[in-house]
Amino acid sequence: MQQSDINTLAQSIKITHQAFINDEYVNACREQTFSVFNPATGNHLAEVARCDQQDINRAVVAARAAFNRGSWSKADPEFRKSVLLKLADLVRQHADELAVLECLNTGKTITDCMHEIGTDVPNFLQWYAELADKYFGKVPQTGRSSIALITREPVGVAGLVVPWNFPLLMATWKVAPALAVGCSVVVKPAEETPLTALKFAELARQAGVPAGVFNVVPGFGHEAGEALGRHPDVDVISFTGSTEVGRLFMKYSGESNLKGISLEMGGKSPFIVLDDACINDDLIEHAATAAFWNAGQNCSANMRQIIAKPLVEAFSHAILERVAKYTVGDPLSLETDLGCMISETHHARVSKYIESGKAQGAKPLTSVLEPVSGNFINPTVFSNVTKEMTIAKDEIFGPVLGIMSVDDLDSAIALAKDTDYGLHATIFTQDIDRALHVARELPCGTVSINGFTEGDIKTPFGGYKQSGSLARDNGTEAIEQYLQTKTIWICTKSVGV
Repeated sequence: MQQSDINTLAQSIKITHQAFINDEYVNACREQTFSVFNPATGNHLAEVARCDQQDINRAVVAARAAFNRGSWSKADPEFRKSVLLKLADLVRQHADELAVLECLNTGKTITDCMHEIGTDVPNFLQWYAELADKYFGKVPQTGRSSIALITREPVGVAGLVVPWNFPLLMATWKVAPALAVGCSVVVKPAEETPLTALKFAELARQAGVPAGVFNVVPGFGHEAGEALGRHPDVDVISFTGSTEVGRLFMKYSGESNLKGISLEMGGKSPFIVLDDACINDDLIEHAATAAFWNAGQNCSANMRQIIAKPLVEAFSHAILERVAKYTVGDPLSLETDLGCMISETHHARVSKYIESGKAQGAKPLTSVLEPVSGNFINPTVFSNVTKEMTIAKDEIFGPVLGIMSVDDLDSAIALAKDTDYGLHATIFTQDIDRALHVARELPCGTVSINGFTEGDIKTPFGGYKQSGSLARDNGTEAIEQYLQTKTIWICTKSVGV
């Protein structure tokens, strides 16, 4: 899209505001709504159906009935594959509209939205569509008097709870594998960002997903989210969000039907630069991206940048030069590098962390960008950060980079491990043996070497410790949380020859 196309779409876009249950757009049972705003401007976007326990129950009943009918769960995998491939094509056809809608709803840059929705979302749908007929059970060796079959069946109804920082992409991370294996789903989008998930539901209907198989129920966490977590006819919850809320879903499961809980939660990820690394443009670009991608509103953000002491001065100088080139502002502009915080509340939270860093002795290095008003926060770089500081321990979820100096390799590893989280880490070094040694020492789900990356669709993503559960999104591993294993043992009679 050109800038003029983006501006035109932003002025004319049609917003879907009702829940999507059993193949229909419907109001909430109590006819209540909640307001959704553009966080970059404060402009009102829509009054969206405020769903609660009644609506969740309505969606789960529809999802269960669809699962039991078998129009999707028992269909040939080639059928599910064809429908998901069509859905991927429909997303590509509507990518511009969806990207602008997501930009308006989140304050993310339009550039990021166009890439995520124009490329990543349909590619994920296509990848899992192709996987629908390519996972298998087993036939173990037995004696001549028996045959054993180990089959894999869809778990049933999956509740998918997605965050506000990557609304449609995170929904797709869960929807695509769950649908590919035959589950029915109830998607609960974040209350801040429900709009693209609701629009996506129409595309799922056009693609031919049967009634009741795909449902979207917007609402607040303590109403719709808790009701989904406690519902006795939901078989699994797949959740991406904060560790605090992840704990609640485990509680809901324990107090209801012991449904499976798959968790991908917070992080406090290290970016480690060893003493043999080259402080060049490539390393600095990755360092900046690791901290400031999506304005730091990313669970795998590498805020803790652990730098070998001899390289701290050169690193600090180079990262400040890079930060000075960022454009913070209108998310709809193709020239913008960093958008805004998701809400006034979150803006205040991140600002409080920045003030905490100053008060506790961290040295702010950034004063190179013009101050911005509203929910925008300039990228902030601190030096002299120590492990006792609040900004070194808590997940900030904003554009803050903290430089932490270390004397040697063992100190770098110890500091990197000194966290309750274990989602991601990045290592820069010219010595592959040292890189692999550090990677093996770090208790986290993804370690990238000589570049900040979460991997791609083929590689599982999730965390250790308080960053997640044993479940993983992405890769073939993602389907495991939506499958259950059954043993069928057949006793046979010996037949003489």
